[in-house]
Amino acid sequence: MLNPRLASRYAKSLIDIAIEKNSLEDTLKDMLLIDAICNQNREFVTLMRSPIIKADKKTAIVEAIFNGRTSLLTITFLKLLISKGREQNIDEIAQAFIAQYRLNQKMRMVKLTTATAVDNSVVDILKSKLAALYHESSIHIETAVDASLLGGFILDLGDKQMDASIARDLNDIKKQFSKNYYVAQI
Repeated sequence: MLNPRLASRYAKSLIDIAIEKNSLEDTLKDMLLIDAICNQNREFVTLMRSPIIKADKKTAIVEAIFNGRTSLLTITFLKLLISKGREQNIDEIAQAFIAQYRLNQKMRMVKLTTATAVDNSVVDILKSKLAALYHESSIHIETAVDASLLGGFILDLGDKQMDASIARDLNDIKKQFSKNYYVAQI
């Protein structure tokens, strides 16, 4: 992140205005769209960060891309960013908005990585176990497949990670044998 404090402040301001205008969910959809565009199209981010392109051109580009796809509040907010010279942080602000929204709504984002695709029943069981562990939070599980795990799973819970993969177990065994715990020192 280039400027997390700035992104957090702008995101907080947008959340406050969206709550006041009773359009928090619409604004979240808009920020998810902006985040997706920034992640999929690095040229857009580069364009917004370019000091060579004038503010009026950037405003016209933003209007062309987002008019009809986002709410008036979001368009006005993006124009404000451009007028204040903060458009280079558009991707960070969108990510900060999404994170603050989830925190505000007491959502826990969990990532489950397995060696093969898991059944929905497994995800539901995991969701119920985590819901019992984290009271007053809604649990949202994102699944991913990584064949290099060989088996087992990795569970990311924000700042915590539970690695119960076969690949990690094999690496631990490899370290033990490379240190020769079982061979007498000469």
